[in-house]
This record gives sequence, structure tokens and C-alpha cells, in this order.
Amino acid sequence: MTLIRRLLRLVRFEHTLFALPFAIMGAFLAADGWPTGKQLGLILMAMVGARTAAMGFNRIVDLPYDRLNPRTQQWELPSGKVTVPQAWALVTISAAVFVLAAGLLNRLALSLSPVALAIVLFYSYTKRFTVLTHLALGLALSVAPTGAWIAIKGSFALAPLVLSAAVVMWTAGFDIIYACQDYDFDRATGLRSIPARFGIARALLFSSALHVGMVLAVGAVGLLTARGAIYYAAVALTAAFLVYEHRIVSPGDLSRADTAFFTVNGIVSLLLMAATVADVLVLGR
Repeated sequence: MTLIRRLLRLVRFEHTLFALPFAIMGAFLAADGWPTGKQLGLILMAMVGARTAAMGFNRIVDLPYDRLNPRTQQWELPSGKVTVPQAWALVTISAAVFVLAAGLLNRLALSLSPVALAIVLFYSYTKRFTVLTHLALGLALSVAPTGAWIAIKGSFALAPLVLSAAVVMWTAGFDIIYACQDYDFDRATGLRSIPARFGIARALLFSSALHVGMVLAVGAVGLLTARGAIYYAAVALTAAFLVYEHRIVSPGDLSRADTAFFTVNGIVSLLLMAATVADVLVLGR
């Protein structure tokens, strides 16, 4: 049990909260009602498998840097609480769980599962060569809503792709805020990020612009799927929470960056999920 707890902390299992609600949104929008219990279970299985594999892989790839960064030196791999072979075992098992779940959903999901894995794993290398690493992380999380739609429908559509675009912008926006904490370390080690390249002040402006785009995209999803008042009320509240997120951080004060990253964005994802489910089920649109 101690090892299991350490492995869960290694991948910050609770952060699955960021992407999972958007997968649920994609599933309910695709079904236009309740997906079957089997579909929801397999989507959950696929989400947890892909996200755990991606996060475990990220920890392995970033280990040389995490050993040097004072903020990360006490994490599970740098501190030796979890060994590299144990982490690789977790990544391998989680990836297999994801592919298995995709195969049990439908043929298209199975066919695209290697592509999805490539996207979520490749992110870990992007900070070595591009400042667009934040968008790469967003792309990794954006697999969730489109993947859930495919799980239900077995086909693509515009609405989930727009929702995925919203996830890209939302994730990149809050990841830029989080990366501001590593401004000095990233510049010293040559790691790429928008804060390291453009400075914290301009990075926060980029983050704000991305979050404006996210709100507009989520609103567009409502138009594409004929959503009602419950959904649009949640979009308005999302905008308010994101404004609050940007008010509690500034170039001279990043002390509440974790609150902006974890708390506010956790609320946003759950809020949009709950409103989407309620709108689909209560209004029946």
C-alpha cells in the first residue's frame, strides 16, 4: 500500500480531475443523454490509463532536471521514494490499460489509440526545443473530449474538436502561470517556456489571451450542440473564475500560483462538466 500511495503521488493522480470532466462532457454531448454504463466505465478506464502513462513518462524524462530544481527535488523519483524501474512498470501497465479500453469501445478508438499515446507522451520532450510546450500539454489533455466523443459515436464531428481546442487554450493558459515559478531555473538550464523566453509579465498576458479564447470556444460548443441556459450560465461563471485566477497572480507576486493552477482550474472543469450533464439531461436538448 505504501508503494501504491507513492506511485499515485508520483503521477499526481488527483490531477486527473483536470482532463476527466472534459471527457465526461464529450461523452454526454455525443450521446445527447446518458451514455451506457459500459461506455462510461471504459472511458474512465481509458482516461486514467492514458493520463497515468503520460504523467509517469513525464517524470522519468524530466528526472535529470527534477534532481536539480529545488522545487522538485523531494518528488518521488528524485528523492528515491519510487525507483525508475517501478515508474516504467507503471507507465507500461497504464498504456496497456488505455489500449485495452479503447479496443473494447470501438474499432476507431482502437485504431487511434497509438496516435493518442504518441501525443500525450511526446509532450514531455517539447520543453527542450520549443516555447510552445504549454500548447503541447494542452494538446495532450485535449485528446479527452474528442476521444470520449469517438468512444460513443465511433466518428469525428466539429463540436468535440472545438471543445478540444478550448481545452488546449485553457491548459496552456494555466500552465504558463505555473511555469512562471520556474522562470529562473528554466533560463539557467536552457529549458523552453513562454515565461523564460518573454518574461513573466508578457507571459501572463499570453495566458490571459488564451483564456479569453477558451471561453469563446466553450461558448461555440454550446452553439454547435444547441445547449441551453444552464450551459451558458456555466460559461459565464467560467469566465468569472478565470478573471479571478489572473487577478491573484502578478509578475511581482506568484505566491498564489498554486491556487490559480490547482483550485481555480479544478473548479472550472467540474463546473463545466456538471452544467453540461445537467443541460443535456434536464433540458433534453
